[in-house]
Amino acid sequence: MQRRQFLAATGLAALHGISLASETEALLPKTPIRIIVGFPPGGGTDVMSRVLSQQLSLRWNRTVIVENKAGAAGVIAAEYVAKQPPDGATLLMTNFSNHTIAPSLYPKIGYVAERDFTPIVLVGTTPCLLICRKEQLAQTIAEIIQRCKENPGTVSFGSSGPGSIQHLALEMFQLRAGVKALHTPYRGSAPMISDLMGGQIDYSFETMTSAAPHVKSGKVVAIAQTGLAHAKAQPDVPTVAESGFPGFDAKVWYGLAGPRGLPDALVQAMNKDVNEALLVPAVAEKLVSFGAEDGGGSAAQFNAFIASEKKKWTQVIRDAKVTV
Repeated sequence: MQRRQFLAATGLAALHGISLASETEALLPKTPIRIIVGFPPGGGTDVMSRVLSQQLSLRWNRTVIVENKAGAAGVIAAEYVAKQPPDGATLLMTNFSNHTIAPSLYPKIGYVAERDFTPIVLVGTTPCLLICRKEQLAQTIAEIIQRCKENPGTVSFGSSGPGSIQHLALEMFQLRAGVKALHTPYRGSAPMISDLMGGQIDYSFETMTSAAPHVKSGKVVAIAQTGLAHAKAQPDVPTVAESGFPGFDAKVWYGLAGPRGLPDALVQAMNKDVNEALLVPAVAEKLVSFGAEDGGGSAAQFNAFIASEKKKWTQVIRDAKVTV
């Protein structure tokens, strides 16, 4: 079947709730399938999981439930899934935090990412937006660096908590720019953005998913984005990389994984289903609107991606002497 015909068929099937044939259906247990998310409802990981679960329900002829087990930067959910039977009934929507940051910041966590999980597929990557309130005077990378150099340790950058992408993007920025800023952690993005708009803090490397609505409303200004290329959702915002820091790449990512020992046939079947689901126009458009791109590929590619991300962020954590 040609790609255009396939997309039309899958899109029509999804629209009308028609089950899509899949090898996975025969390999899964006859129970609802759970995708465990380590963060509260409404966040990026949760949103990606819910968009995908609808498509997988159609393909697997199963109820696919998104279950939130929030806490400890996603560690609680990861520890839970690591202990589940490797039959495909319980999966983890893992991300930047579970697999690449937590092992470096929380040495006593109850899993070893490389040992205790089976990578299935990358769902998407999302850059951050460096944002400030519209009244802020310094609204370019160069101006922010100058301000940090003139007032070391006082220019404040908010984050959703220690070890978050906002925090580590700031640490990467400080290392590359040779400046010292003030990290101001919050309990989540919502109170942080509220304080940023109110003038209590100066800047944040907020996730595009969370920042974009406030940029669109005009309440905050997008100064730069942290991916290597311009995200489709923010084509006019320059990257940090092209603003004087080549190779600067700080993104959140999301991917599906199962417990250790998940059968290879099931991994390959699930991988195929997710790759097809990501091509459905309604799914692709939804993910792009959240700034999520570059999903799909093989399980082996996802495994290699996780390894490269872990190497990069472990180096940042070591060089910046980050502790939680």
